Amino acid sequence: MLNVQPRPEVPPLPIDALLPALDRALIDVGSAVIVAPPGTGKTTRVPPRVAALVASGAFGDAVDRGGRVIVLQPRRLAARASAARMAAERGENVGASVGYHVRFDRRVSAGTRIEVVTEGLLLRRIAHDPLLEGVAAVIIDELHERSLDVDMALAFVAEVRREVRPDLRVVAMSATLDAEPVAAFLGGATILRQTAALHPVVVHWDASPQAGALAGRVLAAVVEVDALLGPASAGAPGHMLVFLPGMGEILAAERALSAVAATRGLRVLPLHGSLPMAAQDRALAPSTQRKVVLSTDVAETSLTVEGLAAVIDGGWRRRPQRELALGVDRLVTERISAASAVQRAGRAGRQGPGICRRLYAKAEFAAFEPFDRAEIHRSDLSRPVLEVRAWGADPRRFGWLEAPAAEAIDAADRQLARLGALQAGLLTPTGRAMAALPLAPPVARVLIEGARAGRLTTAAAVCALASERDVMPRPPVAGGQSDLTLRLVALDAAAAARFAPATLSRWGLDGPAARRFFELRDALVRAAAGLASEQGSGRGSERDDVGLAIDDASEAEI
Repeated sequence: MLNVQPRPEVPPLPIDALLPALDRALIDVGSAVIVAPPGTGKTTRVPPRVAALVASGAFGDAVDRGGRVIVLQPRRLAARASAARMAAERGENVGASVGYHVRFDRRVSAGTRIEVVTEGLLLRRIAHDPLLEGVAAVIIDELHERSLDVDMALAFVAEVRREVRPDLRVVAMSATLDAEPVAAFLGGATILRQTAALHPVVVHWDASPQAGALAGRVLAAVVEVDALLGPASAGAPGHMLVFLPGMGEILAAERALSAVAATRGLRVLPLHGSLPMAAQDRALAPSTQRKVVLSTDVAETSLTVEGLAAVIDGGWRRRPQRELALGVDRLVTERISAASAVQRAGRAGRQGPGICRRLYAKAEFAAFEPFDRAEIHRSDLSRPVLEVRAWGADPRRFGWLEAPAAEAIDAADRQLARLGALQAGLLTPTGRAMAALPLAPPVARVLIEGARAGRLTTAAAVCALASERDVMPRPPVAGGQSDLTLRLVALDAAAAARFAPATLSRWGLDGPAARRFFELRDALVRAAAGLASEQGSGRGSERDDVGLAIDDASEAEI
């Protein structure tokens, strides 16, 4: 849990001026779209205000005064951080009136009235409880990211409100959002804009398009910005936040900065979703020593680095993209949108005047797309189509915010039919079981076959490896073993040695990823425990043979 100390006095934030208008919108219309710059306080001030409205009875008898306010945050790190900040402003510990629920970590209580969740968990909740019993309002933050899960969450929440819960209050929020289409989608939601100026941010550009290794350019920019900021002081350390596409670039930048960090007294810290919670907290926690936080776009929204004074923006991000010829998604590195660039620069002006050093030229920026392209137009749709069909709707007539191409839905249906999830346009029992699992459809089918064959733990291990980043970034010589077998043998050895550093190093394992593997494997075993009895078993006993689980899946045309 983040080590955020309660504040004796909560300072005013620009969004506070907008809250009375939000009250009127939710009382009179029932839904609102909020567009406000980074740092105005929407993430931490809007949920408590909505919760206070619910408790006051402002919505009448139709809304349960004890109902929870569910806040959707697209990233686990941001969900934990925003819950901690709201709790601190109320002088409470996380898990009292403000809590969060992310994968492998849940801090809520009977008294929790604001619950911050990630989108996958919200979708699971709606699937199991379409009426959203005990929920008075849903707030979807950072809608501009337009991931598949965010779009799905918005679509399902809008459907619930339209069809069965007209009393459900809905708020969509973002710093950079084309608000009018979202407001229309929510049935005429009130649009509220906060235009209050933040602290000024001075933007520095590359003189011309630059070539060369990104790590070297980051090093030069850190030295440049460190000089612009001047000496650090205990009251104003002047931290830097560097945006990079992924973990590979973060590691390269760490290595490049090691010498200059030592000579200049800088503390270099990585920040990405795959880090252990303690490491994430270190990157965000206050520090009197000047920090250089090397982050993916996880820090673009809803996170506060106390004492941040400068942003260095590499201008790139990594996103999944559908490879039509192969029928799979692959990660591609691409330019960010202009909206993301504005969002990143705004991080530097949240707490005082700031600096944004962009590692690209003005001419390059002029060619950026204005907004992020919705993931629904560039990724495999088999999972969302499966969820829509499990909901009982036709994906071709479903109320998407932006309808996907008919060809993409056809491709998803063909994939689901090959997996045995769909027959003559209807979900099979296997398809319903797949929809109940938090996995991509092919991986879910592997888990189901493992359960049917009496090899659930082995299948869950295979699925855990397929669902997370590689636990073995530096594999040793395999000695004739398959990649899967090698990793499972290494993981068993690491667990037996209680994840001792020497054992992890010998097998080339990433320690945090290895620990997460066991958490996910065990969670999948629990999730699928009833499948063997429901679907039928008896084809064998649990065995330590990875190939058997894959063979069983292959028989089902995976």
